[in-house]
Amino acid sequence: MSEKQHLETFEEFDNGLSDLIDLWSSTVDQAVKEAALAHFKEDLAAAVLNWAENRAKTKKYASIAKELAEFEESSADDATSVPEPDSSITLRS
Repeated sequence: MSEKQHLETFEEFDNGLSDLIDLWSSTVDQAVKEAALAHFKEDLAAAVLNWAENRAKTKKYASIAKELAEFEESSADDATSVPEPDSSITLRS
């Protein structure tokens, strides 16, 4: 069994969010979509903690968290259900 890769850099998160959006609009099983979303959120929360003292990086990750929240809100309006936005990922601006 392979180890799960973690997103770490802003670029990885930016690309990962695009991949997540593409995945969500595909015909992949809902359980796979939800697992990918949970993985993304876990990695984002870890990155936020890792860069909490770096204001510039915190702002970058805040923009990803904002885009993720917008994605979750818009997806909630679709026929496919999406979990509520994760309020545990809080960032200072």
